[in-house]
Amino acid sequence: MAETTPLNPFAAAMNQAKSAAEDLTKMFSEMKMPGMPDTSALMEAHKRNLEVMSAANRIALEGAQAVAKRHMEIMQSTMSELSETLKSMTNVGSPQDKATKQTEMLKLAYEKAVANTKELADMIQHANGEALSLLNKRFVEAMEEAKTLLAKTPPTV
Repeated sequence: MAETTPLNPFAAAMNQAKSAAEDLTKMFSEMKMPGMPDTSALMEAHKRNLEVMSAANRIALEGAQAVAKRHMEIMQSTMSELSETLKSMTNVGSPQDKATKQTEMLKLAYEKAVANTKELADMIQHANGEALSLLNKRFVEAMEEAKTLLAKTPPTV
């Protein structure tokens, strides 16, 4: 007489695992994968991004070098003028004449310092503006490229 025995725990676990695997297989087969964009176009766009970043960095570096060079020229000129000023101060006669001369020299030195500072600030602003303009232009191009690339991407599979 064949007796039906309930499934042992191992067999029950195997049946559950098999059922879960079948459910996962069904779920993954119904899943839609997004289409992939044109990778060569994507790489070309990335290459252009890197080229523009490099150009912008070069512009900023050249601007910084120009500012540093001009700053050094200003410092050398200032030191030379200071030396001349000290020499001329020894030739002035009365205390009132010295005070008048010092006041005039101080006013000229201040005006020159303001003009030099403005010149350096303008140089920095020009270099940064040029680099930023280049980056902004590329950003707009990159957004258009992305839009075109996404439009050409095949639909989800």
